[in-house]
Amino acid sequence: MKEGDMLKITVPGSTANLGPGFDSVGLALGKYLTLEIRKADHLHFVPMTEHVMDTPKDEKNFMAKIAITVANMHNKHLPACEVKVWSDIPMARGIGSSASAIIAGIEMANQLCNLQLTNDEKLRIASLEEGHPDNVGASLYGGLVVGLHQESQTELVCIKDLDVDTVVVIPKYEVFTSDARNVLPQSLEYKTAVEASAISNMLIAGLLTNNWKLVGQMMNKDLFHQPYRSSLIPEIQGVQEKVHDLGAYGSALSGAGPTVICFIKKGKGEYLAEKLASEFINCNVECLEIDYEGCKVEQIQEANRI
Repeated sequence: MKEGDMLKITVPGSTANLGPGFDSVGLALGKYLTLEIRKADHLHFVPMTEHVMDTPKDEKNFMAKIAITVANMHNKHLPACEVKVWSDIPMARGIGSSASAIIAGIEMANQLCNLQLTNDEKLRIASLEEGHPDNVGASLYGGLVVGLHQESQTELVCIKDLDVDTVVVIPKYEVFTSDARNVLPQSLEYKTAVEASAISNMLIAGLLTNNWKLVGQMMNKDLFHQPYRSSLIPEIQGVQEKVHDLGAYGSALSGAGPTVICFIKKGKGEYLAEKLASEFINCNVECLEIDYEGCKVEQIQEANRI
């Protein structure tokens, strides 16, 4: 990147789990973290929107830590730069704010240090940082992802043909992932674990065949996390009941919450969002596009800028 040139990185937010797809299923959503990067005499971040206004502006910034770590892994030094940051992904709401930051940080290092990382390599680094591949995989690849993260390897399948509209109900309070995990049991009885696994398998079967009626049924049958997290997020049951009455396929806790994501027939999303907004007046309700591009990088040369 030459003096005066700009690097632009755009990363979508995401939802994860979709009920029984716990730590494995992710979907990229049309909310974005955007970085504009230019050469500077020191590394500093300039927050441009409300959701990132309180984030650190120096090397303590989470994206800086990720970028520096990735650069060091490859015996490189992250160049000094100014990073302007826009985001409409709310923090600690279960829409992948931390995952998008991880992907953005990895891509910063990849571009600024010319690492030429493959997407598989980026996914592995991101999953080691996040602990699971669902949110980071969706932010990286776009579309729907089904992944497995283990100590020795990370695997991911990406699906980009989805005939559905998505609506999110976003409460105004935060739920941190650590708190949401603390309410989960340490183990499941064997019989329960087998049932939970079968429900998850049926969810995947529905996703692969675009059978969203089946997907909705399986989301409501989750045994892995939603029954335990409902004590933290009272909106779960209310949204679940309301979307059923409104003809939606179903709903699920988005990530660790508190956002609840709903799925309805293609073309009906705005209708559902309007109805839910009138019922859940203390929440932000939005119909969101599914993002199919994933992380996008643009190199803008000074001569091409108007």
